[in-house]
Amino acid sequence: MEKDITNLRYSICVSGAAAGITVKKSYKEAIELGKAIAESGHILTTGATVGLPYYAASANRQAGGVSIGFSPAASLMEHIRKYKLPYDCYDFVNFTGLHYVGRDLYLVQSSDALITVGGRFGSLHEFTSALEAGKPCGILIGSGGTADLIPSLMDILEPPHHNLVVYDEDPEKLVGKIISILDSKYKDLQKDINKYNEHWFLDTNIEPPRAG
Repeated sequence: MEKDITNLRYSICVSGAAAGITVKKSYKEAIELGKAIAESGHILTTGATVGLPYYAASANRQAGGVSIGFSPAASLMEHIRKYKLPYDCYDFVNFTGLHYVGRDLYLVQSSDALITVGGRFGSLHEFTSALEAGKPCGILIGSGGTADLIPSLMDILEPPHHNLVVYDEDPEKLVGKIISILDSKYKDLQKDINKYNEHWFLDTNIEPPRAG
């Protein structure tokens, strides 16, 4: 069966606490986020860690989705031995070697959008990095921690790109809102791709240029 390469697939990051009270409070919501991203046909990205991101990645895999983890480690051995992080629920793990702070930035820049569920300081770092980079951000209201603090911070700090931040209490609806923003953002690009024959790299009938 020929693969449909004309539809854009977005990478949507689920950011949340690896431990703490919001994991116990909102693990079911993280599961729903992972499942909703899989069912939408888009790609889940996480920090390849435990807690809420792991719940999302596991649910995404069980629902037949594609999940990519961005590890702070430089290798599989370091990922498992040093950081004690999971690997079983990912289709691919990018071993960044950038430790946690650098990993966060790499993860955000490699994703088209970010969704915050629960969270602690690490999730706040990912959210602010995403917002500064002009990435659409979804906030799962009622999930506790960082997610429930963000609305107040948005009012107090007057951040850039505030129009790219959307809120909802329902995981599936929140994923839908993020996809709608991305569809609008990439509307012109999608239109060009749909023309198909104007892009040699998308047309299997056109031989790509050779070097030299």
